[in-house]
Amino acid sequence: MRLVPNQAFAWMNVPIRLRPAGGENAFCVSNRVTPVRQRRNDPVNTSWSKADLHIHTNYSSDGTASVIDILEYVAANTDLRVIAVTDHDRIDGALEARQIAGSYGIEVIVGEEVSTVEGHMLALFIEEPLLPHCPAAETIAAVHAQGGLCIPAHPYGWRVPSMGQTRLHERCVGPDCEWPIDAIETFNAGLWLARNNVQAAAVARQLNMPGCGGSDSHHLPTLGLGDTQFPGTTAADLRAAIKSGQIQAGGMQWTLGHNVEFIRRWLVGQTQRVLRPSTP
Repeated sequence: MRLVPNQAFAWMNVPIRLRPAGGENAFCVSNRVTPVRQRRNDPVNTSWSKADLHIHTNYSSDGTASVIDILEYVAANTDLRVIAVTDHDRIDGALEARQIAGSYGIEVIVGEEVSTVEGHMLALFIEEPLLPHCPAAETIAAVHAQGGLCIPAHPYGWRVPSMGQTRLHERCVGPDCEWPIDAIETFNAGLWLARNNVQAAAVARQLNMPGCGGSDSHHLPTLGLGDTQFPGTTAADLRAAIKSGQIQAGGMQWTLGHNVEFIRRWLVGQTQRVLRPSTP
């Protein structure tokens, strides 16, 4: 998700609490219900691990945290085993993170939140940057040519470029479909309307498509708020789990406090970029 100046203060989040089978003290997130007080509990299966598949560094124009700060925070404050760095239309931050991640006991997937004509898409397990602003079908083909995976980001997000707003549910049907994606982001912690994630999860079920989760983190306190659980511990295990559909998405949404703090840091970062334009 990209924050632009005229959206900054409209993007405030008021958490919406749903009341599913888990009771009134739970959020309904994709196909998993996570009690509010147990967000950082062990995975649903002790042989499973957690990954955050949607993270921005300050290589993104709206990111506020450096690669090193992110790796340090994840190692010290979360139970994530794998993260995907998915900056907007670039992969240099992800390549930097992967190079040094071993020192922090974390595995990093090189990814990109690429801007297509029809909306934002997460490209994971890539090695070369993707050309932005192309038709989604062309971008999907380019990702697959690299051996990567394609996951529409926040597909039903409000006021963000989203592939669900351009007939995702119709263009991903059948073996010769226009958009042969690999999964759908069914839980995005940064969306300020919980029903947008509920809609994404419903479409994923309709398409028999795996559902991924990510924080859409643009500043440190939101890292790990959305996650993808998978059997195993490595990025290779995660990739295999996505391909086989053995994943679960969930987490908790950004709070109002998270959004206020992000806007503050973003404004500070914009000022710094003006003063030091060579800083990524």
